Amino acid sequence: MYAIVDIAGQQFKVEAGNEIFVQRLPQAKGEAVEFDKVLLVDNEGAVTVGTPYVKGAVVKATVLADDARADKVLVFKKIPHKGFQKCNGHRQKLTKIQINEIA
Repeated sequence: MYAIVDIAGQQFKVEAGNEIFVQRLPQAKGEAVEFDKVLLVDNEGAVTVGTPYVKGAVVKATVLADDARADKVLVFKKIPHKGFQKCNGHRQKLTKIQINEIA
């Protein structure tokens, strides 16, 4: 059984037991969170597509880490023939959640 769910403006394919990184959520570590913006549910071949969301479908998850960080993205700027070079780095803060069940 899997579901397509909208979490913080992004769509994820989730199954029970999955651990995923999402954009920052206000919940702290160890708290339970529910997502009701379920776009599609596949229950072993029986597909239910929402218009826009599936009524009554909820994805329940637990926050594992509220301070995870993504890989570093380097932004390099250079102006040729001028001797200008600039390198900046950025690491996005993420929240790691574990999907408990799809109800």
